Amino acid sequence: MAQQVIMPKWGLTMKEGKVVRWLKGEGESVESGEPLFEVETDKITNSVEASASGILSQIIVPEGETAAVQAVLAVITAPGEKPDEIASGTVSSKQPEVSANTDGEKVTSKSADVPVEDGEFVRAMPAARKLAEELNVVMSTVTGTGPNGAITMKDVQTVADAAFSGINASPKAIEFARKKGIDLSQINGTGEGDKITKADILRAMNPVADQSTSVAPAVAKDTIVPMDGVRKLIADNMHASLNNAAQLSVFVEIDVTEIVQLRTTLLLRNKRNSEYRLSYNDIVSYAVCRALKRHPIMNSTLQDDGIHIHEHVNLGIAVALPNGLIVPNIKLADSFTLEELKTEIKDVVGRSRSGGLNMDEIAGGTFTISNVSMLGVDGFTPILNPPETGILGVGRIIEKPAVKDGEIKIRKMMTLSLTFNHMTTDGAPAMAFLRELGDMLENPGLMIV
Repeated sequence: MAQQVIMPKWGLTMKEGKVVRWLKGEGESVESGEPLFEVETDKITNSVEASASGILSQIIVPEGETAAVQAVLAVITAPGEKPDEIASGTVSSKQPEVSANTDGEKVTSKSADVPVEDGEFVRAMPAARKLAEELNVVMSTVTGTGPNGAITMKDVQTVADAAFSGINASPKAIEFARKKGIDLSQINGTGEGDKITKADILRAMNPVADQSTSVAPAVAKDTIVPMDGVRKLIADNMHASLNNAAQLSVFVEIDVTEIVQLRTTLLLRNKRNSEYRLSYNDIVSYAVCRALKRHPIMNSTLQDDGIHIHEHVNLGIAVALPNGLIVPNIKLADSFTLEELKTEIKDVVGRSRSGGLNMDEIAGGTFTISNVSMLGVDGFTPILNPPETGILGVGRIIEKPAVKDGEIKIRKMMTLSLTFNHMTTDGAPAMAFLRELGDMLENPGLMIV
């Protein structure tokens, strides 16, 4: 019997994923439990195992395309079995997406039956309904080719494109013309091969006097980076973070001369070990864990049922990747010594860059550190990593004249930036945490008392 391969749901916030790579091709045999394809989300890229053994008879979502959670990506069949092909955009009927309503009760996704203007019902996929609204396509004019005659996104797109068949125009020009109700047969194209571009439509909508006698200057072509995949998901999460939390940032400049000396001493003590490394971020992380234990409200998360103050620190470390940002966290970070914490940080940062993290290591964080010192930045306003209450920004260390023991001396100075959720805590407790953290970094002995 044919088995559907669906887009998995990793974490409560995952809505879609991008198929990065198929590890098997159509027609190849598949064993249950072996890696079948790779999925990229805003948090992680990971492989997904085959749920059944058989033949990969149909790949519905090709590499590079994004699909919603529970969308059918492929079909695995028994040898010799030839099931009906499944259209792109189909959602698994065996595993409906489950969400929670405001009362906490679980509800399944909406029916695919949607009303049209005349009161009749047309069976359509939710994604097809949304696309039809965007393209102004009347559902009753579309013939469904999906399961049980349901209308798919491909069916809607076919009807929408039919009105522009035979017209030499770019996809963006066609989309723009469709929304504006413009007849492209009246537009002269200036693109490659006389293709009509969106700019041609805009010029036709806003003609310039004596345009026929003027010489159009050469227009430099922009480099366009698609706003999709990880970049789009990060953008959505950052926007949601700002919309759903009352974020306030405070700053403090501290004298870290003593921390610089402490690091130098520890490096000298271990100079015989050529592989020994100790960063300022390791020391700051250790101090943050100590300070959070003394100011537990900053080690909290805002959830639907209230503020959760956590017994242990799951410390998030923001790691910049070539295609975005990821925040793995070290579980029970407050239970480690400086040397142990240093090793844990090195491990998760290394695996973040090599793609070796699992979902547990990027979920459940309680506080985050974002260090930009290597970029030569003094201070900034970090954005919260929901549902956490606080995130600490760490700037570079720079020599400055400062007053020490009544005299002006050259000291090592650093700026700390703390963003916190004012819905969870007030300014005074947050600032008290930042001040105590600064005191620890100015006087390392305070970390052990």
